[in-house]
Amino acid sequence: MPVIPLDDHHWAITTPASTYVIGVEVDPLTGEAAPRQTYWGPRLTPEAARQVTCLPKRHVSSFSAPTEIEELLPVDGGGRWGSPSLQVTFGHARSLEPQFVEAGVHDEGGGAERLDVVLADAYHPFEIVLSVRVRDDTDVIERWTTVRCGSSGAEVAITRLDSGNWFIPDAAAYRHSGVFGAWAEELQLQRGPLPVGELVFTSRQGVTSHTANPWVMIDAGAATEEHGEVWGVALAWSGSWRLTTTHRPEGGVCVSGGFGHDGVRWTLAPGEELVAPPVLGLYSGGGFGAASRSWHEYARGHVLPTPLEEQPVLYNSWEATAFAVTEAHQLELAKTAADLGVELFVVDDGWFGGRDDDTTSLGDWHPHRERFPEGLRGMFDGIRDLGMRAGLWVEPEGLSKESELYRAHPEWALHMEHRRRDEKRQQLVLNFARDDVRAWALGWLDRLVTELGLDYLKWDMNRPFTQAGWPERETDQDRVWIEHTRGVYGVMGLLRERHPGLRIESCSGGGGRIDFGIMRYTDEVWPSDNTDAHDRQTVQHGFSQLYPASAMSAWVTDSPNLTTGRAMPLRYRFHVAMAGVLGIGGNLPEWTSGELEAAAELIAQYKRVRPTVQHGLQYRLAGTPGQERSAVQYVLGEQVVVFVYNPLGNAKRGPRRLRLTGLDPEALYELEADGSRWYGATLMASGIRPAAWEPIGADHRSEMVVLRKV
Repeated sequence: MPVIPLDDHHWAITTPASTYVIGVEVDPLTGEAAPRQTYWGPRLTPEAARQVTCLPKRHVSSFSAPTEIEELLPVDGGGRWGSPSLQVTFGHARSLEPQFVEAGVHDEGGGAERLDVVLADAYHPFEIVLSVRVRDDTDVIERWTTVRCGSSGAEVAITRLDSGNWFIPDAAAYRHSGVFGAWAEELQLQRGPLPVGELVFTSRQGVTSHTANPWVMIDAGAATEEHGEVWGVALAWSGSWRLTTTHRPEGGVCVSGGFGHDGVRWTLAPGEELVAPPVLGLYSGGGFGAASRSWHEYARGHVLPTPLEEQPVLYNSWEATAFAVTEAHQLELAKTAADLGVELFVVDDGWFGGRDDDTTSLGDWHPHRERFPEGLRGMFDGIRDLGMRAGLWVEPEGLSKESELYRAHPEWALHMEHRRRDEKRQQLVLNFARDDVRAWALGWLDRLVTELGLDYLKWDMNRPFTQAGWPERETDQDRVWIEHTRGVYGVMGLLRERHPGLRIESCSGGGGRIDFGIMRYTDEVWPSDNTDAHDRQTVQHGFSQLYPASAMSAWVTDSPNLTTGRAMPLRYRFHVAMAGVLGIGGNLPEWTSGELEAAAELIAQYKRVRPTVQHGLQYRLAGTPGQERSAVQYVLGEQVVVFVYNPLGNAKRGPRRLRLTGLDPEALYELEADGSRWYGATLMASGIRPAAWEPIGADHRSEMVVLRKV
């Protein structure tokens, strides 16, 4: 049983490698209930778990309450001074006094169990349900919070609703890991000492954002890629969000996470409830690498909608055509792409309305009347006749002021009364919280997929929220920050339900919408508009900390790169992109015959190792990607695939041999390149000597090493 009752008020949540002990403590004088975490770490027996429920509590003085960071959901109320995970206002009183009502364990099937702990305010008809889900095949624990306004009560206002608070066990020091970034520089890994006080990671943009990603990992400062204890917390949500880490002066750290950001306010009418998105927790005793592999397995097992499929090699026409999309040119590109071995052809922006540039036509989702007077069907039939699947770029949430839709429905845009409607990227945002907007979007998307027989949609979202109002909701307009995201999920979900063979890619001006929330509805995500292979290495390194290679779209584009101007060898560009879901995005008519021949061979090589790259265990080897000699290794069944990189060819210092990991030490492995055989122990202890790591040579050398267990 994943959920083991230890007594009437304590439970051990057990995963394959960890135990999470929680309980409800009731103050004998006030009756106030405080659900609390008493342990999170290596797996314990039920007997040992019972012992940790009796450990001495933290010292509490007149001036501090350090025990509140151990609570599963610290509320704004009572003798607490920390950052609240739940903040509710009843009329003029902003204070909660929760009391314990009941708890129950529910079998959800498939090896999953859910524990619900129900609390209620001491006076007002207001209920809080803390839910914990645990599965027998993953160390990731899911938590969320539901709040309900009683039907007999008055309306209540919520200014903070986190999904849960996680306590990180005491240590002499703490270090945090996360990612930061900007457009074309997303997912940059950062690690540093966790300062005493509160450290907040957030997005106020209505999307996950380029600047941060909703996860954090905490260790004691000594964990490495393959050794040491790591605790991770991630939020499965694609709108605005906030993660708050609190490092108490007395010691101890907690991480509270949820949707929304500072300053927003939601109301609940009598009888209404609000459910927070899942916040996920993971303990790993095997360093950052083992933590990442656990997150990857969780994503493939319980998040991604098509985890067993191999993602096809795609071609996207944006760099070759920009807005000048015509049937003749697209089919010319498609013929070349098919000859290379591409399996999916995606037509990008410029096919609709009067879309001749980025100032117009978002919202007018009909074929461009001048370029496609007969419609798009002929073009996509031609693509399929070449043996490829067909895909199309759309931006359902975008709205141009210069469009038929805006002239007909200006009220559909996010806006506030008596305030400007500022444009970003010459566009506004459609309010997907509205029923009529969702019905409109589902209608044209459904027709488009049906009439054109589309296999794939690249769903873009290029516009963060500003003036995010919803005048029809009057004082409850802030609900748009929640309901817009849920509306996007709903449209994607219904579209997939109607078209089971449809696959969707999430894009948001690059990597602005990457998280476990959107991944429930999309098959892959676009990490960055920057396709420079040198820069992509650091982006992909940050991506891999939490998300699997099977969800990471990675393109080979032109050299010099359009974003950075950097020239890169074709082989290096391919080897970087082959570490994820390989795509081609270059202007193929400008490639030489030699480049096209090499590209075809590299695509064929990728297909031979694709199952291992997309579904295997991933290991990050050697130095910092893009800056030093580095490598990334994948293991699935008998096959081992290693991509080796050397950005600085004339570097005299640094490793000359690459030690592999995750192998069977007693087994023999055959090197595909020369047929030589090596024990796993030798490959892990002594390593291989990649040609790309030789100390003298050109910059940006790379190679793919393939081994097979004999």
